[in-house]
Amino acid sequence: MLRVKTLLVCVLVATLLLFSSLLPSGLADGGGNHRARNQRFGVSGGNVNDSTRRFCCSGTLGALITDGSNQYILSNNHVLARSGAAVVGDDVSQPGLIDSNCNIATVVADFSGAAALGPSNVDAAVAQLRPGQMDSSGFIEDIGVPSSTIALPTVGMSVAKSGRTTGFTTGSISSINTSVSVQYQTQCGGGKKFTISFTNQIVIGPGTFSAGGDSGSLIVTNNSSHNPVGLLFAGSSSVTIANPIGLVLTRLGAAMGRTFSFGGGGGGNSPTPQVSENQGKRPFIPGLENLMPILPPQASDRALAVLEVHRANLMFQPGVIGAGVGASGRADGEAAIVIYVNKEARTQPVLPDSIEGIPLTVVLTDPFVAF
Repeated sequence: MLRVKTLLVCVLVATLLLFSSLLPSGLADGGGNHRARNQRFGVSGGNVNDSTRRFCCSGTLGALITDGSNQYILSNNHVLARSGAAVVGDDVSQPGLIDSNCNIATVVADFSGAAALGPSNVDAAVAQLRPGQMDSSGFIEDIGVPSSTIALPTVGMSVAKSGRTTGFTTGSISSINTSVSVQYQTQCGGGKKFTISFTNQIVIGPGTFSAGGDSGSLIVTNNSSHNPVGLLFAGSSSVTIANPIGLVLTRLGAAMGRTFSFGGGGGGNSPTPQVSENQGKRPFIPGLENLMPILPPQASDRALAVLEVHRANLMFQPGVIGAGVGASGRADGEAAIVIYVNKEARTQPVLPDSIEGIPLTVVLTDPFVAF
C-alpha cells in the first residue's frame, strides 16, 4: 500500500512539473510583482489610514467593477473600509502601506462605500478609481480581464486567484454553502478581537492557495474564461474562505443604491448572470482542472438538505468553526457534510460518522481569521 501511495505522489509531482513548464512566461511569480507599483489588479493596496503606531496594513485590490457610469476597485471591507471605520473619500494607495515602508504610495482611488460587516453576510467594499491610475480594462495580474459573467461555485470546481502575498495560485472548491466563524481585530496588527459569523460561503484548498494580505482577491474559474466566482476574505493555514461573488455584487448594490457588474470580456455581456461550470475551456495549468471531480448537483442538494436541518446544532458544538457541503472522498460523486474544527480549541466536539445517511468529514484547522 505504501508503494502504491508513493507511486501516486511521484506521478502527481511529475505531472505538476510538466504542466508548470507550460505556464506563460512570468506567471506565478510568488507575489513579487504584486507588491510593487502595478497598475493591474490582484495587487497590493489599501486605505492609507490603516495603520497604528506600531503596524501598517494592506490587502489586495482585487478587481474592477462598474455601476455603468463610474469604475470602482473591488476589495474587502476590512481592507478598504478598515472594518467599518473608514470615512467616504479616504485615499486608497497602491501598493499598500505595508509594501511602502508604512508611507503613502500612489493614491489610486477614493473609498466610496461598503456592505456592513455582519448583517450583509459579505466582507466587501469599493473605492472609486482615479482616472489613469489603474488599468481601466480591469486586467488582473497573471490572469487577464475577467468575464462579465459570474459562475456558481460547485464542489470540485478548479479556481485561480491573483493576490498581494502569494501571487497567482490555483486550487479547488472543497465545500460550498458553508457556515464559518471568522476572527477580526479592531485595529491593524492589534486591538480587540471579535468574531463574525457568515453563512453560504465558499471554502477552497489547498492551504497554499492564499495567505494574509491576499484578502480582496477575486477568485475566478481556472480556465480561459476567468468567470468570477468569489471574493477572498479569510482563511487559515489549511483553507481559504470566500464570499460568493453574486452575493457580493448584490449586497454592495443594496448598500450603495446602485447596480454593480464586471465590465470585462470573455464571457458575455449580462451584468450578473449565474452560469454552470465551464466545460471544454483551456485551464491555466492544462489537465489539473480534473484532479478533483465535480460533485453532481443532486448529491450536494441532498447533503445540503440534511445539513440545513442540523446546521445550528453542529455549529453549536465546541470547537466547530465551519459546516458545509463537500465530497466524502470515499466514492466518486458522494457528498458529505464537512465540519471544520479548531484544532486549538480546549474542548473538541464529539461527532457522528454520518447524519441521516450523509457521511461527516471532519477537517482539523487553526482558527479562521480575516486575511
